[in-house]
Amino acid sequence: MAWTKYQLFLAGLMLVTGSINTLSAKWADNFVAPGCGGSQEHSFQHPFLQAVGMFLGEFSCLAAFYLLQCRAAGHPDTSADLQQAFNPLLFLPPALCDMTGTSIMYVALNMTSASSFQMLRGAVIIFTGLFSVAFLGRRLALSQWLGILATIAGLVVVGLADLLSQHDSRHKLSEVITGDLLIIMAQIIISIQMVLEEKFVYKHNVHPLRAVGTEGLFGFVILSLLLVPMYYIPAGSFSGNPRRTLEDALDAFCQVGRQPLIVLALLGNISSIAFFNFAGISVTKELSATTRMVLDSLRTIVIWAVSLALGWEAFHPLQILGFLILLTGTALYNGLHHPLLSRLSRGRPPAEEGEHERLLGGSRTAINDAS
Repeated sequence: MAWTKYQLFLAGLMLVTGSINTLSAKWADNFVAPGCGGSQEHSFQHPFLQAVGMFLGEFSCLAAFYLLQCRAAGHPDTSADLQQAFNPLLFLPPALCDMTGTSIMYVALNMTSASSFQMLRGAVIIFTGLFSVAFLGRRLALSQWLGILATIAGLVVVGLADLLSQHDSRHKLSEVITGDLLIIMAQIIISIQMVLEEKFVYKHNVHPLRAVGTEGLFGFVILSLLLVPMYYIPAGSFSGNPRRTLEDALDAFCQVGRQPLIVLALLGNISSIAFFNFAGISVTKELSATTRMVLDSLRTIVIWAVSLALGWEAFHPLQILGFLILLTGTALYNGLHHPLLSRLSRGRPPAEEGEHERLLGGSRTAINDAS
């Protein structure tokens, strides 16, 4: 069945905004500007402040939800679905996981390449699958176990490519390895978030935009408050600001004042995550969850191509192999091989029932995400 213009627009919007989300965060990292008090020029490395901006983008999904609610006011059935009562505190534990995982990933993005960052996020499949078996009592199919094994193999190849690639003075080998490990560590936390959402949130019929916006609200408020103690917590060489503290928001604002283009990168990050969540949810509704997964994989190619074109990273052939193996693992885990096998056996094409995602499944790709 041919896609409508609206469906093509949604697919393009998801692909473009998802790519901008990662690229804008990496772009900000490439800016060099003096900070407060006449400090020397240094890179804009403020991962926790950038995470606050991402949660602000997610929080804006609440505005989209209330706009939809106003439009649905004349349709009693839809309006009732949008306004179903729920306890917002249900989203606090997943929001805390989202906040922690996202912050760690922003730290890691300052240490490694944007393409490796995007590829290594595929590790979420491994931990989500294992946690769903351990805590949700789910039984995984053979193809899903094979997908997990393929994903592990792909991660090893991508990590090997990082080890063998040339590294500049800003990204030493030790930093790249640390960044890669942090990304994988963050996926463990994101997997816990997904399990919590499925166990405690899925049974409530909460509109996806409202769910994303509520988690964004919690993340924005809590992380904004945490910026105060972070200003005083020493982090040594792990920090990228002159004071060597965990986060220096004042230094970030000073750098923004001296290099206004950083504002564009931050606004790109904030706005893209809002539109990406909206587009992702709409693609799932209008097309399918499988289409959404394919578009998310294409996003990795776009980020990789742009990073190479801008000279942010060096090309290594092993990355192609690693990406293809990761793509195979993702396809196996999500059952993308079923339609292909059905066509090869000339059987009846599988029904799309159950293909559409529930609530938040896969809607957190932000540097969430995600997931």
